[in-house]
Amino acid sequence: MNVRRNASVLAAATAVIGAATAPAVAAGPSPSAKPALPSGLHGSTDPTYDGVWRQSLALLAQHTVGVRPAASAVHWLTGQQCANGAFAPFRADVSKACDAGLMVDTNNTAAAVQALTALGGHRAVTGKAVAWLKSVQNTDGGWGYTPGGASDTNSTSVVVGALTAVGEKPAQVEKGGRSPYDALVKLALPCKSEDASAGAFAFQPDKKGTLAANADATAAGVVGALGKGLAVEPAKHDEAAACSDSGSLAPRQAAANGAAYLTKVLTKDGHLMSALPGATAQPDYGNTADAVVALAAQGGAERAAGPLKWLERNASAWAKRSGPAAYAQLVFAAHATGTDPRDFGGTDLVKQLNATGPAPQSATAQSGGSGESAESAESAKDDDSDSGYIWWTVGAGLAAGAGVGFLISGWNKRKRP
Repeated sequence: MNVRRNASVLAAATAVIGAATAPAVAAGPSPSAKPALPSGLHGSTDPTYDGVWRQSLALLAQHTVGVRPAASAVHWLTGQQCANGAFAPFRADVSKACDAGLMVDTNNTAAAVQALTALGGHRAVTGKAVAWLKSVQNTDGGWGYTPGGASDTNSTSVVVGALTAVGEKPAQVEKGGRSPYDALVKLALPCKSEDASAGAFAFQPDKKGTLAANADATAAGVVGALGKGLAVEPAKHDEAAACSDSGSLAPRQAAANGAAYLTKVLTKDGHLMSALPGATAQPDYGNTADAVVALAAQGGAERAAGPLKWLERNASAWAKRSGPAAYAQLVFAAHATGTDPRDFGGTDLVKQLNATGPAPQSATAQSGGSGESAESAESAKDDDSDSGYIWWTVGAGLAAGAGVGFLISGWNKRKRP
């Protein structure tokens, strides 16, 4: 649930997305032998650049639907933490201390906090992680992908979700007298009646300080401005998704403005589109799922009905191709709208998600669905096509593409000039 970071931070690979959702990444030849995956890790692709992210989303999604994750899966995630509390995308050798050469980041750290807090029993881990996140907060109140990087909407929003998860009040977490909400409001575009970008959030200002509308950042910004995380409940009251510049822009109004923008963008096709310069635009499944979560969080499940139906009809093959983080995003979209994740357009998202990793300890019935046993989840692995390593290379200077929500699109956005 989707993060675009500071330009030139990363020229690296991602393995979770697949062609439909990471057009900014070029697939290289498959290796002749598949390297052994770490025990307990979800997904069967190279975890170098998304291991902690996809594991965090998978565990959080399992918890959300009443599944108790495998102990080995939880142990793998907690074992990835550095001594200072931060998480990197992946540590192959956790017996080796984290050093200055290891790139730790706010997104993986905040996602891990949300997952481990939901599971319970990991206060020492989450406490150290939150302390690290506070230590790298920028003076504008926000966060960039890496410490010292310029604040962006996606990173700030995923950290807000972590703060809320552990019981912190984001409005009171300040640096330089500014909170995360101050940073988010600064990244929101005004409501100009003739401007197609009215109400949207930008990822970051460009070099000239100009804000450009970004649909994925807007989905993240809506959720962050509401003080929510990756897994949200639908709004209890139908709040208007109307763009307004009246008075001083409050976080809730910024969220309403962003929801109005998303509603407008989604009207044409019922889904978001990727937009990579030089490539043909294509449906963006991951960011559409993020938009569903944002619309439901701001205005209620009915507000997200259109894009939700599109996902139910079309997203199954994408998730099967892309792996655990994609299944998790669809689970979050289902949860945010009160939809049964065990019958999502005919797909049992819970079964498929469980099949991407070690068999869970237990599962309970949710939304009228039957409980998922460890044995049935294990047998579902035969149906999972997320097999074999796909190695990706991100070239420096590539423009941002669509992503599986916060994290992957974050790497792509960092490549923007």
